[in-house]
Order: sequence, then structure tokens, then C-alpha cells
Amino acid sequence: MPVTVEAPQALPKNTKASAAGCIHYQRAAATLQGEQAQVLVFGDPQVKSQADVGYFRRAITQPLQGKHDAVLGVSLGDLVDDAPQLYPDVKQAMAALGVPWMHTPGNHDVDVDARSDDASLSAFHKAIGPDTFARETALANLVVLDDVIVQPGQKSAYVGGLRDEQFAFLERWLPTLAKQKLLVLAMHIPLAKRDAADSFREEDRQRLYALLKPFPHVLVLSAHTHVQQQFFHTEAMGWGDSQALHEYNVGAACGAFWSGVKDAQGVPASTMADGTPNGYAVMTVRSNGGYALAWHNARDAADTQIGLHAPKVLRKGAYPAWGVFANYYMGDAQSRVEFRVDGSTWKPMRQVLQADPRLLAENMRDDEAEALRGYDRSPEAKPSTHLWRGALPTDLSIGEHRIEVRAFDRWRGEVQASTTYRLQEAQP
Repeated sequence: MPVTVEAPQALPKNTKASAAGCIHYQRAAATLQGEQAQVLVFGDPQVKSQADVGYFRRAITQPLQGKHDAVLGVSLGDLVDDAPQLYPDVKQAMAALGVPWMHTPGNHDVDVDARSDDASLSAFHKAIGPDTFARETALANLVVLDDVIVQPGQKSAYVGGLRDEQFAFLERWLPTLAKQKLLVLAMHIPLAKRDAADSFREEDRQRLYALLKPFPHVLVLSAHTHVQQQFFHTEAMGWGDSQALHEYNVGAACGAFWSGVKDAQGVPASTMADGTPNGYAVMTVRSNGGYALAWHNARDAADTQIGLHAPKVLRKGAYPAWGVFANYYMGDAQSRVEFRVDGSTWKPMRQVLQADPRLLAENMRDDEAEALRGYDRSPEAKPSTHLWRGALPTDLSIGEHRIEVRAFDRWRGEVQASTTYRLQEAQP
């Protein structure tokens, strides 16, 4: 399997396949170097038509052209939606960003007529390249892993996992790496255990844990779910370290499959089922084995990090049963999220596992419409892992009141959003 070694790092003394076993070393110019460097991270572009390719360009790649500082890109699978004829178009759209790309295959990159896992990526190999490979840089080591195991004829057509030859590659390659550098694993199906038929195989997860155990700085990047989540692998799950293994399950570039009402530019809303807007991530790699992550809301000049929903009007003096909801897109169970009204004291918000009311309202508008509002309606809202609620006071003066919400991002620091609601008198 190929391993790219960036200059000026030295190649192994003997790079012949016969000596290196399953490792085939090759040379490339430097990308990740200095004290820190940025990497673009795209989850699931998942285009199925030329119209979708156009959305991908207008929503994701064109706004980034000439306006990013990244030196490398990683895509996390499902470049297309069972439409291999569109590979050249997707590659061209990404190439316009002017950085080398590492492409991970996804379950929708599999040949639709595949009769075995071994022969399931012929179109991907021809148009994109290898499905498992690595890149050694001055700042970090990155490995792409095809973790879609195709199971033709079975109830679940595929499952997450790794092949024996991939484990053999990792067993030979990982011991050659410097432990102080960040090790990044890029895959499509999440490594974390999920209640899903396509979940990563438990035996493969534990086998991979064992190989990663010697490395103090590891980050897993995955996609596939079309929501955004932070997973933390713990000792209780079999991760053999008191410091949890972080997996960033990145939201999709296509959001909810390019669905929803189109904006003034003709691009669908594409909001994901957990209320996260479609977009892309940026990973900043640092010289000490550290990293930072940021999610960027597609086509949002304000780069909003928190989506808010609150009632427009409440009765003055009513029981405070209605609240403001904050969807903090990069949040997790450890996040600190607070709110205040009219500049009062900041109060903690309570994390809730429920659907984002903004998307529920969009679902209702779709239900009540007499005609289709878009090619595909927005997805059915599902419980979000990064939603918070705060009860709104009704004992204030008649009129408009300002709600402020802040979250403390572990990498960006404080991020804020605001909205308003009104109090009015009501006749009995």
C-alpha cells in the first residue's frame, strides 16, 4: 500500500516492495510544516446528478477559492451517490482549491454491481486512486482507510470494518512513526459503536485500538451519518487509555443530500437531520501533536456557530414554560452553553436530546404546503446531540427583549448568537 513521504523527510533506506512488505514509499513536496498548518475536511459531497455537482461548487468549493489557508485536503467518502460517472466533476471542483487531496471511499462509492468486497471499488480505483494509503508530513501522519466491508446478498449490504491486509499494513507502518506527532485516521463509517446495522465491527475496533495504544496523539475523522457528532472512545469501550480517543464525525458537505427549499441563488438549504447546516471543517495541525477543529456553515458570511430558535411572542406573566433552543454545532456533553436576557446575569442552559425546533418547523411547513417546496423536502428532524434549552422569563416589561447565547468552544473560545422575543398583555 502506498505511503507518501513529504520532503525534506528522509525516505526509508530501502523502499523496494520486497523489503518493505506491503508498504510502497513515494515522494511528494511538503504541505504540513512549520508550527501549524490547516487541512480542509469534507464529509459526503454525495452528488447524484450534474445539478448536485453545481450545488457542491456553488455552496462549498467556489466560496473557498482563494479564501482559505489550507495546504492539504481530506474527503471522507461518498464523493458520489452511486454515480461514478461524476467522479471527474467532483475531483475538478476540489482541485480548484489548489491543494493535494486524500480521498476516502464511502458506501456510495462502491460499484453497484459488486459481487464481493475485493472487487467493490474498481470505479473508485480507476477514477480516484487507492482506497487505503498514508502520508507522512513534518507535522502529522495521516492514513486513509477504506472501512466499508461489502456483503453482497446479505440483509445489511455493508458493514464497517477493516480487511486483513489493511491490518497487516498498519502493523508494519505504525511502528515506523514518531510518537510525538499527531496521527490522523480518515475513514467513512464511524469507528465509534452505534446502534446501526452498518456499525464498525467490534472485533475490528478492538484490534485497531490495540495498534493505536502506543500513540499519545490520535484523532479519528469519519462521516457517513449526515449529522455532526463528537465521539469519545473511553476505557469502558475498550480503549486502553485513561485519556479518551477523540473521533470527530464530520457533517456532510451535501447536508441532507442537497434537499430542502432553495435560496435566492438556487441552492437547497441542505440542513442535516440534527439541525446542523451543511458545510465543511478545517483541521489545524500543530507541532506538539495537538490540533484544532472548526465547522464552517456553507454560504454563511457570519460563520454562525450556534443556531437559535425562540418564540416570537409570549404573554406577560405566563408560566415560563417556553424556552430558547441553542444548536451549538460543535458541541458535546462537556460543552458549556449559557444565555441571558437584556444583558442580565449569564445562566447555564440545559442540554436536551431532542429535535431542533427550527427543523421541526420546516418539516411542518413542508407538510402543510399544497405543492412541493423543493426537489426533495428537508429531512425529518431527529434528536440532536448538541442542543441546549433555557426557559425564557415572562415577568419583564411589555415589549421586545434581547436573548444572547454563548458557548465556550474548546478551540475557538467564546462563540455567540442572539435573537429576540416580545412580551405582550393578553385579554382573558
